[in-house]
Parts: sequence; C-alpha cells; structure tokens
Amino acid sequence: MAKESMKAREVKRLKMVEKYAEKRAALKAAGDYTALQKLPRNSSYIRIHNRCKLSGRPKGYMRQFGLSRINFREMALQGLIPGVTKASW
Repeated sequence: MAKESMKAREVKRLKMVEKYAEKRAALKAAGDYTALQKLPRNSSYIRIHNRCKLSGRPKGYMRQFGLSRINFREMALQGLIPGVTKASW
C-alpha cells in the first residue's frame, strides 16, 4: 500500500499538468524554450506516473483497468471485473 502522501502528490501533478497544458503547447509551438523552463517542473506531462486506483502501487500497472497486477488478479478471481475470466485450455 502506497503512502497517502504519494497518492496526493500524483493527484497534484495531474492537476498542474491540466492547468498548464495550453500554455506549454503554445510556448512549445513558438519555440520559446526559456519560457518553458520557467514553468513548474510538475507541469510537464512526462512527470506523471501511473498508479493503481485502489492501492497506489506504482509498478505492475495495467492501463486498461487502472489497477495493479495484484489487485487485478484478486478482483478477476472474485468475478468483480466483467468479461475477465481465468484462462484454461
């Protein structure tokens, strides 16, 4: 389980990226890289890290479901994710 501060930090980064998206795009199109460098670091999209919605785990993240591999497996075995079944052949 990730610390709550880590989850909150990711949410804060996501909000900042949304806030500065248009400004960053305009500066990038104009080629004004000195002004881009003056913007906050966390306003860059590249600094966002995917985390599990339930546990906050940063590794083993499955984009399609927004969960870590561990939570995905538990929920799939319980039948909580529609359309997902355990493979058998």
